Amino acid sequence: MEKLLKISKIIDTCTERIGRLTSWLVLIMVILGVWNVVGRYLGRISGNNFTSNAYIEAQWYIFDLVFFLGAGYALKHNEHVRVDIFYSNWQRKQKALADLLGTVFFLIPFCILVIIFSWDTILASWQIREASSDPGGLPRYPIKAMIIVAFILLIFQGISQAIKNLAILQGRLEPQEENHDAGL
Repeated sequence: MEKLLKISKIIDTCTERIGRLTSWLVLIMVILGVWNVVGRYLGRISGNNFTSNAYIEAQWYIFDLVFFLGAGYALKHNEHVRVDIFYSNWQRKQKALADLLGTVFFLIPFCILVIIFSWDTILASWQIREASSDPGGLPRYPIKAMIIVAFILLIFQGISQAIKNLAILQGRLEPQEENHDAGL
């Protein structure tokens, strides 16, 4: 179990770093969004075009990256939306069992299915170098590839969560030890 907990810690460290880097994308996205709005109005006033479809699509793509790359981070920090009518009143081991079963029987299989069913579409997008249909738009194939990257990262974080929940069930991990990122 100690080796598995070390693997979990490595995964958690990677997820934490990706999450923290991704948080900076939110700032870039907001700045780009503000520029798109301000540029549109300044362009109307001056008769010049200060924004473009590429800027608008870049804002969308950055949002996609925040969503995709932030999923594992949200899972690690237990920030996903859940209906916890019963869960909130359960003991720590009951929660660990529910989380372990949910990860093994729902999260990981769902991620695998998304990767399988999106693979051909993403591959076709890369083969034709799919681009936006809007004038001056961006290529679409790189952002589509992030679907696979995101779900692979989510699988890894799910594995880490499963390891920690298994350790809790075995009494080898106390709740305060769950979060390995205190020193990051």
